[in-house]
Amino acid sequence: MSGPGAEEREEDGGEGREAAAAEGRAATRCGLIAVVGAPNAGKSTLVNQLAGTKVTIVSPKPQTTRMRIRAVVMEGEAQLVLVDTPGIFQPRRRLDRAMVGAAWGGAVDADVVLLIVDARAGLTDAVRGIVEKLAQVRQPCLLALNKTDLIDPPRLLPLSAELNGMRDFRETFMISAEKGRGLDRLKAALAAMVPPGPWLFPEDELSDLPNRMLAAEIVREQILRQTHEEVPHHASVETEQWTERKDGSVRIDATIYVARPTQKAILIGDNGSRIKEIGRRARGELEKLLERRVHLFLNVKDRPGWDEERARIRAIGLEDLG
Repeated sequence: MSGPGAEEREEDGGEGREAAAAEGRAATRCGLIAVVGAPNAGKSTLVNQLAGTKVTIVSPKPQTTRMRIRAVVMEGEAQLVLVDTPGIFQPRRRLDRAMVGAAWGGAVDADVVLLIVDARAGLTDAVRGIVEKLAQVRQPCLLALNKTDLIDPPRLLPLSAELNGMRDFRETFMISAEKGRGLDRLKAALAAMVPPGPWLFPEDELSDLPNRMLAAEIVREQILRQTHEEVPHHASVETEQWTERKDGSVRIDATIYVARPTQKAILIGDNGSRIKEIGRRARGELEKLLERRVHLFLNVKDRPGWDEERARIRAIGLEDLG
């Protein structure tokens, strides 16, 4: 365009585009959502379902999650940063205190708190204690009754009424995290509650969990799934070495720490059968998640009292609370 006034009109157009871009940015929303609850309530299953992929490990055993893991979920122009927290329980060890501290720290830091309650178990002492403590949390709280597909519907309303009588929940949802039921409504509500602001992560990012820590967690998941009560909660996994190979594959060397020699023997199994199976399944899971070939090497060491060691607790991503 030429002639008098063309330059001014181009400048006006540029300012208009900048204003429109600023308005678009203002339309984005983002917030931290702490997912809290008693052990085995289904928090990790819910986070994985909302994320549409595996970002945190899952097992039928309580206290599977040990650290705060953030999963990124997009809902329209809203970015929901879900903080999967350890189950809240009565701590005994230094490790336990660090796990419970991580859970409550996630709630304090969040914009919204989402309490997950196993509807089958109902209002247990553990759930009651969590709700009573949530009454002191200033952030808005939502309540999700999980596993509702496994109980008779008439039991849900009295449970919801009792919980809402203890704490002012903004809204209550009936969901099945495993089946994916009721999650669209929950996700929409969370998107409406997070504050306006820029996104914290790229749109295509799924989690803030580093690959080295992801590898350790996937190995620990297989320990939880393939061993019985004696071993799982006395085992810790650390990725000692991560080596990128020229063919595009990766070599991962990880060490499993257990509390007693008997637990080491259980993990290794007859002629190394169990540790081989743990490694095989963990490797397959990692190859799916990393989308490349993985060479996984596992070593087992007995280290009495590791769950009281500051260095080991920090190594698995927790803050030592003493």
